[in-house]
Amino acid sequence: MQGYDEAVLTCFLENQGKLFPEEDVASSLEEAEAFLEECMAVVVDSAEEVQEYFEEEGLDMDGAGLEELLEADEVFDVGDGRYLIVEG
Repeated sequence: MQGYDEAVLTCFLENQGKLFPEEDVASSLEEAEAFLEECMAVVVDSAEEVQEYFEEEGLDMDGAGLEELLEADEVFDVGDGRYLIVEG
């Protein structure tokens, strides 16, 4: 299992409302890490890997383009080229 570094955890903390608009699921880096581990969130190194992830998971993307996938609620742009994928 991969660890989540501070950039990933901070990204999730700051943007979790996109995926969980009702309420925050984490209020600290520790809570964010525990939550991400629990739902087996994945960090990938590029936009292309986001697309590969969805294809490998067999998720129906309705022919969505790369840009649409990156705007999906469960995809978080870490800001350094990596993406966090959280399946709520």
